[in-house]
Amino acid sequence: MKRKYSFKLALPTVLLGLAIAVPAFAQDESTHDAMHSAGANIKQAGSDTAAAAEDVVTGTKRAVKDVTITAKVKKALHDDPAIGGSDIKVRTKTGVVTLSGQVSSREAADRAQELAAHTNGVKRVDNQLMVTSAARTD
Repeated sequence: MKRKYSFKLALPTVLLGLAIAVPAFAQDESTHDAMHSAGANIKQAGSDTAAAAEDVVTGTKRAVKDVTITAKVKKALHDDPAIGGSDIKVRTKTGVVTLSGQVSSREAADRAQELAAHTNGVKRVDNQLMVTSAARTD
């Protein structure tokens, strides 16, 4: 009779223990999942920061190249006797040179485009020069 009594007492005790332990096991799994998710988020944030830094470096390099191209084109235009005194503005963006302003003849506009196109690093020239009889030639 003692065994029946102890078995009747042991079974509910084991069941009660399991009932209490199940939420603890579930909590451990959700804690593990939360920690794993937090770790993944931190890794992604680090990756995003690295990508942003790379974009800044790439953008800075491109800007330096564009400024260098602009300076070379301006020097070539200034040094050319046919268009040296013309009112030509030069802008460069990602290797594309835009010429704007006024020149005295179509030949001067074509020569400016040719000089810009033959400058190292220039991908394309957007010639927006206007031919006017009042263009500066000093």
